[in-house]
Amino acid sequence: MSSEPETKTEQKSLPKAPGLLRSSGLVGAMTMLSRVLGLVRDMVIARYFGAGAGADAFFVAFKIPNFLRRLFAEGAFSQAFVPVLSSYREHQPVSEVKRLVDAVAGSLGLILLAVTLVAMLGAPVLTAVFAPGFLEDEVKFALASDMLRITFPYLLLISLTAFAGGILNSYDRFAVPAFTPVLLNLAMIGAAIYLTPLMAEPVMALAWGVFIAGALQLFFQLPFLMRLGLLPRPRVDYKHEGVGRILRLMAPALFGVSVSQINLLLDTVLASFLQTGSVSWLYYSDRLSELPLGVFGIAIATVILPSLSRKHAAESADQFAATLV
Repeated sequence: MSSEPETKTEQKSLPKAPGLLRSSGLVGAMTMLSRVLGLVRDMVIARYFGAGAGADAFFVAFKIPNFLRRLFAEGAFSQAFVPVLSSYREHQPVSEVKRLVDAVAGSLGLILLAVTLVAMLGAPVLTAVFAPGFLEDEVKFALASDMLRITFPYLLLISLTAFAGGILNSYDRFAVPAFTPVLLNLAMIGAAIYLTPLMAEPVMALAWGVFIAGALQLFFQLPFLMRLGLLPRPRVDYKHEGVGRILRLMAPALFGVSVSQINLLLDTVLASFLQTGSVSWLYYSDRLSELPLGVFGIAIATVILPSLSRKHAAESADQFAATLV
């Protein structure tokens, strides 16, 4: 008699593993597609702009919102939001899940909008902080500041995209969020080829490509949220219990994510003091080294987090352990 519950637990947990492996494989395949197109994107950028002052200025203007995206949106926020959403899905009716989504969309969106506006106004200050070596070159510094005003709204757009992707991942819709980064590569390739001839300063085309990509990535996911019945109607509500839990969970997650991201950022700070082209060379080498991490590590982590969160919320210790194994 005592062995029957264990047998049932094993029967329930075993079918989950192939599903997780298939989902991990799907995300890995989509990530590989994105990385391959990312390599093509970098080849196109290198072909059109090389490793000169314009490319250096763009990579700094692109890296600042990208750094904040990894730190907040796809880092601390995703790690805090997915477990809370999974808990609500497990224990609350659909109406409460929708209220949580609306409250998070409104609260997150308002903070991001304020940060974006301040950053656009203070673009020269941010450029000086993240690339202090550019202060010695007025032309490169001004170019990076101008492009930052165009690229920084990408943080707002991609953070909301990560929010939408977190919802889809929590409902096991992994393909759409995994495919979304492909749009960034396609938009930047298109901008480099087709917008460059239209610009007085050709490298500005890349900045506009980033902005366009952010909008494409966000609007691409909205129809799939609509199918789930979870398309948010933003409502600012910082007193919502779920919003409070997310904010509390973000603090330790933010600390954990910031260590590695700040290390990567210091590379750019140091490279800004070196000869022209150093920031570009660093960028191209970083992109190559990130390929295996994105295809394998991030794919598995993306798929397993929602599953572990649901099992933890359901207080199913046996299935939680079986998923890890």
